[in-house]
Amino acid sequence: MSVIDYQHTFESLDSLLEALSPLWQLVAFECDHLPWQQAFPHLAQKVWQIPDTDIDAIDADQQLLAQTLLPSLIADLKQSPQLPLAQLIEHLGLLVITLPTSLSTAEPTAQQQADLAHFSAHIKGRKWQQITAFAAQINPQGHSQLSRLPILEWCAGKGHLGRLIAKQQQVDVTSLEWQASLCKQGEAFATQWQLPQRFICADAFAPLSSKHKVFYPQQHAIALHACGDLHVRLIKLATKANTQAISISPCCYHLIQGAHYQPLSQQGRASKLKLSKHDLQLPLQQSVIASPKQQALRLQEVAWRLGFDTLQRQVRGINAYLPVPTIKQSQLSGSFTDFCMWAAQQKGLTLSNNIDFDAFLQRGITRQRLTKRIDLVAHLFRRALECWLLLDRVCFLQQQGYQVTLSEFCANSVTPRNAFIQAIKTAT
Repeated sequence: MSVIDYQHTFESLDSLLEALSPLWQLVAFECDHLPWQQAFPHLAQKVWQIPDTDIDAIDADQQLLAQTLLPSLIADLKQSPQLPLAQLIEHLGLLVITLPTSLSTAEPTAQQQADLAHFSAHIKGRKWQQITAFAAQINPQGHSQLSRLPILEWCAGKGHLGRLIAKQQQVDVTSLEWQASLCKQGEAFATQWQLPQRFICADAFAPLSSKHKVFYPQQHAIALHACGDLHVRLIKLATKANTQAISISPCCYHLIQGAHYQPLSQQGRASKLKLSKHDLQLPLQQSVIASPKQQALRLQEVAWRLGFDTLQRQVRGINAYLPVPTIKQSQLSGSFTDFCMWAAQQKGLTLSNNIDFDAFLQRGITRQRLTKRIDLVAHLFRRALECWLLLDRVCFLQQQGYQVTLSEFCANSVTPRNAFIQAIKTAT
């Protein structure tokens, strides 16, 4: 996806997501049937043909998911006046968008490897892989002027990323973090390694006073997996200050302060899509092939929750989903009846003595088969929605006078949240 394609790709994604929103903008637990069955009969038939045992494996692979469901979706759309077939064909690839990779090819020397092994001894392996991969992309080729810019590390935690950059690139690093205990630990590490890294203990959402002024034009602002509104806050403050460079990897889009997503770009604000926090969780939903024991417990819990949901609808006389608090794994070793009594107590419901709990458990198991298929179809759009959100950020940055690239900084196996947005202020 080249720079000049970003706006066009966003608009294409927006059209696709809006036209097919009935397939993904829903809550499976609230459904007692396929809500889109009449409009998409071929797709409905296809999802019921998939064996229960195959669903998790299909769900874990976006390419396989598209290959499995797209032929049936196309068959339905051929008969629909809402989305012409020519337009659909143009958009098919948007369901499995692959971002360009910008992986570093420079291999560290044996001495550097030994040094870094000691440097990273207290950081868990996958997290360290993310940090090293992100740090390697900070200074892109052709932008040597960035190499000496001081770094602002946003939502730094203990400052692992900033500390590695300070060590490797010998630049000053300011790490902003609101938890004092993490700042203290980060300062101790920086002192131990004699690195030019200082910490500012401040709330990223609070107005930054003159005492805590952290954004400057001659600066490179970075954030690895700052959640939701935290990385949006960075983008807004950095662009307002005309910060020379911004490098971020967004995460947890649903962690926002408002009830609905507030688009950043002109294109996003013009969109008819209204995204709830539940909608924003879609990009993060992907089955993990767990151990047989973990998978069995997960299936049991969902079936129990859906069985109780069917029961509570009858008891209350209200055909609406009723959320139940998180349960301890030990509760799954009891009986479904015990779970229902506990859940009823949590929600202030009184259950009669003549309830056929086994019948409601079977209803729960049946509904579980339904919700897995509703979610499977919704997951067909998780990549498209994440790219919509990423491109909203990219287009906004372009509109603020930045040259922007969107790529992947590491493999999906290291972290599924591997998108990397690099913005460099253009000369005015």
